[in-house]
Amino acid sequence: MSQLLLFPDPRPLVERLGAAFFRQAPEGAGVYLMRDATDRVLYVGKAKSIRRRLAAYRVANPDRLPHRHLRLLQNVARIELHECPDESAALGKETELLRELQPPFNRAGTWPGPRRFVAWRGTADHLELAVSTVVEPGWAFYGPMGAGALHVRALLARLCWRALHPDRGLAGMPEGWSSGRLGDVTAIPGQHVPAPQMQELPTRLAAVFDGDAEPLAAWVLTRTAAQTHPFEIANLGADLEALREFAQRLSPPAPEAGHAVEPGWGIANSQ
Repeated sequence: MSQLLLFPDPRPLVERLGAAFFRQAPEGAGVYLMRDATDRVLYVGKAKSIRRRLAAYRVANPDRLPHRHLRLLQNVARIELHECPDESAALGKETELLRELQPPFNRAGTWPGPRRFVAWRGTADHLELAVSTVVEPGWAFYGPMGAGALHVRALLARLCWRALHPDRGLAGMPEGWSSGRLGDVTAIPGQHVPAPQMQELPTRLAAVFDGDAEPLAAWVLTRTAAQTHPFEIANLGADLEALREFAQRLSPPAPEAGHAVEPGWGIANSQ
C-alpha cells in the first residue's frame, strides 16, 4: 500500500517561475544558469534535454534531497536557458561557463585541471598509448587537453584492443581497462597482426587528431567483422560513434607567431 502524503512536497521553483516555464522549456540539449535575486549565477548545469532536466527541480523534498540542493532551490530567482546543437556542444559551453563564473553551488569543473597530452607510439608488435603532462621524445602526441585526454585514451585503447584481439573482445581486455584504469602507459600487444598493419596504426591514430576518424574506424571494422555477439557489436558501434564525434570537433592546428598554441598533434623529439 502506498503511503499518502499529509502535506504536498514543497515546489519553490514552480511557485516562483510558474508551471508553464517547465512545460515550455526546450526539449533539446543545452545549458542552464540558476540566478539569485541579485542576478548572481548560483549554479550552471548542462542537459541532453533541458526540459527533462529541469523537471527534476520542480519538487524539493526535504527528506530526499541534500541540504546543499535545498539551499540552492530556495535561493533561485530565475533560470536562464541556452540551447546548443547537441550534448557535446552543451558540455563545452558548460565547461566554459564554469571556469568563467565559478558558481558557488558547483563543486566540479570550476577550476581548470592540468594540461594533458594524449601520446602514442608503435612498433611491429605492439602499440603504446599514454596520457602525460610532458611528452617524451619519440612519442606522437595531441594536446594540450584537460581531463578529456583520459577519456580519449580509454576510447582509443578499447578500439585498438578489439582490432588487435578480435577473438577476445571487450571481455578479454586486461582487468581494469573497461573502467578506465589504464596506468601511465597502456601497452597493447599485436604479435599476431601483420607487421605492415601495426606500422600503419600510428598513422591511423594521427588521422583521428587531424579530424578524420575513418582510417582507424574502417580498419577496426575490418578486423572485427567476424564478431557476432550482440554485446560486443553494440559497444563497438557506440565507441565508433564517439570516435567520429570526437574527430569532427577537431580542426588542423594553425598557431600564429606570438600567440598561444592551440591544441594540435606532432611528434616529440630530443632537441
